[in-house]
Amino acid sequence: MRQHTLYIIAYFALLIIVGCQPKAKVPSQFAETKTEVDIYPDYKEVVVPPNIAPLNFICRDSAATAYVAQLRGGGQELLAAAAKNGTVQMDSTQWRALLTASKGSDISVDIYAKRPDGWVHFIPYKFSVAEEPIDAFISYRLIEPGYELYRQLGIYQRNLTTFDEVPVYENNRQYSDGENHCINCHNFRSGSTESMLFHVRANHGGTIIVQNGKAHKIQLKDSTIITSGVYPSWHPTENLVAFSTNKTGQAFHLYYPEKIEVLDEKSDLLLYDVTKNEVSHIIRTSDDLETFPCWSPDGRTLYYCTAKRNYLLDTSLPDSTYTQQLLMKFDSIRYNLMSISFDPKSRRFGRPVMEVDAVAEDKSISVPRVSPDGRYILYTKGNYGQFHIWHTSSDLWVKDIQTGDCYPLSEANSPDVDSFHSWSSNSRWFAFSSRRMDANYTRLFLAYFDKDGKAHKPFVIPQEDPEWNVLLLKSYNVPELSKDAVGISMQELRQCIYDTEAENATYKVNPSAIVDVDATSGASPKKPVDGTTGASPKKTE
Repeated sequence: MRQHTLYIIAYFALLIIVGCQPKAKVPSQFAETKTEVDIYPDYKEVVVPPNIAPLNFICRDSAATAYVAQLRGGGQELLAAAAKNGTVQMDSTQWRALLTASKGSDISVDIYAKRPDGWVHFIPYKFSVAEEPIDAFISYRLIEPGYELYRQLGIYQRNLTTFDEVPVYENNRQYSDGENHCINCHNFRSGSTESMLFHVRANHGGTIIVQNGKAHKIQLKDSTIITSGVYPSWHPTENLVAFSTNKTGQAFHLYYPEKIEVLDEKSDLLLYDVTKNEVSHIIRTSDDLETFPCWSPDGRTLYYCTAKRNYLLDTSLPDSTYTQQLLMKFDSIRYNLMSISFDPKSRRFGRPVMEVDAVAEDKSISVPRVSPDGRYILYTKGNYGQFHIWHTSSDLWVKDIQTGDCYPLSEANSPDVDSFHSWSSNSRWFAFSSRRMDANYTRLFLAYFDKDGKAHKPFVIPQEDPEWNVLLLKSYNVPELSKDAVGISMQELRQCIYDTEAENATYKVNPSAIVDVDATSGASPKKPVDGTTGASPKKTE
């Protein structure tokens, strides 16, 4: 009886809400204007997936008191009237019918505004609907943009076909210093959440591995491992994960326009066998900084970024001074894009190969991601360093693996930060984070990537209330697209994190690992030499 009563209350509440919505009708009389309508977010001339949620927007005209939006395409029409604040929210059923009818073609948008002297009609605009859908889910971390300290943060998952957002895991709803911990680096295997992982740092620390609907916690600790596993990449066919292991730290600028610098003092590459709970080195060197591993879709090539460290150091000084020395030369650290072959049967690696020599251009590369069709490597390129989500110079670039051509995705880039990115499983879409809206908060953008390797104008992910992109005082961090939703509950993850101890992985020597003498003996680092891991960066005064 109580449940029945609740349904009745919900029904009448819905009737009230629907009744309060302004009725949409194209005005019979209006004057033409020679101006374009000002809308937020900017959804003009974009390409959208046929399964995206409604692109709700706000009309901005200081003289207008009412608006009507008319969308037409594929023989379908959608009419929507704006609320008093200019917000246009479209009916999801009508929107879905409009997109379905308009696949592979354009949708025209006419906006009418009511001013004191009558209705006006703005210059129409259009957007296009692609044939190919985007993966339905995107996961991300929400975190304050300046995180000297972390308090409440979480990993969340949004359904891009609707406005539904659910928490995958949150660290604090009610803050407790004794329970406080950081969570980061969530990652899925080949765009499916059936195999996923993320890290817990500080209290209850470890790496959470989820497979077959169950979670367990592991630690990658050994005297030969710098810290633990950091940036991950699941192997597409074997139950393996490539990790970087990094000794990183944050520096906060007082006068420099960019607020934070994240420095990598030491880093190597690890291979973790999930089934056997064994870890080994892929590359262990004293001079090179190896980071951001990424498998090719066939699992036979591992891409990563590397920089030379020792040419920046005065190695006659104690090791304890290295961090300070690197801090003083933070804008001279630059990374190239490398690859190394892998045989899944023998699990042996080959020798490193230079993919993109960014150092020769006085540039630096981070976060390589290979398109699922194996054709392109999408990466971020900036002026220096490897934490490009803080660098306004960062732009999105691709390398065409077939032709070897490298070029910027000019249509997707902006004058501000454009960084961390993720491919949709059909290789026709990618998501990325950008600070183009206000230079402070990263927001999530989607862009169409056509069969000719060209990116199209990106658009911010739609919200039920489009003003949410202004009101949300957190940054989106590490967007990861997936075909399916995370199946494990937050309660099960919480039990794994709080109630279990991390199982230490067994360290195994990898006979094909690249290990230099200094890394094994603890001797002073060698002088930089040109070699298979990339030429030493040019010395800067």
